[in-house]
Amino acid sequence: MVTRTATELDPDAQLSYLMDMDGVLVHEEHLVPGADEFLTELRQNQTPFMVLTNNSIRTPRDLHARLVRSGLDIPERSIWTSALATATFLKNQRPGGSAYVVGESGLTTALHDIGYVLTDTDPDYVVLGETRTYSFEAITKAIRLVENGARFIATNPDATGPSREGSLPATGSVAALITRATGREPYYVGKPNPLMMRSALRAIGAHSEHTLMIGDRMDTDVVSGLEAGLRTILVLTGISTRQSVESFPYRPTLVVDSVADLIGRTRNPFES
Repeated sequence: MVTRTATELDPDAQLSYLMDMDGVLVHEEHLVPGADEFLTELRQNQTPFMVLTNNSIRTPRDLHARLVRSGLDIPERSIWTSALATATFLKNQRPGGSAYVVGESGLTTALHDIGYVLTDTDPDYVVLGETRTYSFEAITKAIRLVENGARFIATNPDATGPSREGSLPATGSVAALITRATGREPYYVGKPNPLMMRSALRAIGAHSEHTLMIGDRMDTDVVSGLEAGLRTILVLTGISTRQSVESFPYRPTLVVDSVADLIGRTRNPFES
């Protein structure tokens, strides 16, 4: 079942796609049916695309290997993480700066690649990302550095993340702990901040007017796409449901059951 709002696309324009990863293309380690055919069609049409994730744990190389195991061969250059978006933001804000990082290789590698020094001695920033091994010592060090004047950055505001056993505390939950201790709110770079959309657009040389955002969450994917000036497509293979859409004051341009419904229509998914 497909639900639409009114839209018009320039028939002569080259479309580009941004799309969330988990809930759109994969569920944990399993392929969403039709995702491989959808991406094959984009490649055949030479349609630029970028796969986005708020998770900052893995590098694009790690995510490429994970996706290959799931049945999707997505090149590293087509994967954009909140860690990369955070590194791009910091490079523009304070080139050659320093940071104390609470996070894993996806974040530390991204910051190393922009020339940042990672240190716990008077850093310019405390940068908080996703990790499965948050330590009391690392969080305490982050709190004290923020108290002493380090600027507080977090890769994304997600409060929880999924696992086979149930929800896990994620970046937003740990950021709340640091905020409660210091009185300092972080600047969140990842979704729903449209900054992540814009940095991904620049990475593929696309314009918002001719780019579509595909996501499974109204409160991150759709709202960040809207605020970045993109048309949005909500798929129902992840978090949001057709019923939950009605509780939000904004709507996606198109609602479909899954990316499989877009196969054969990628040049203009809004055509009847």
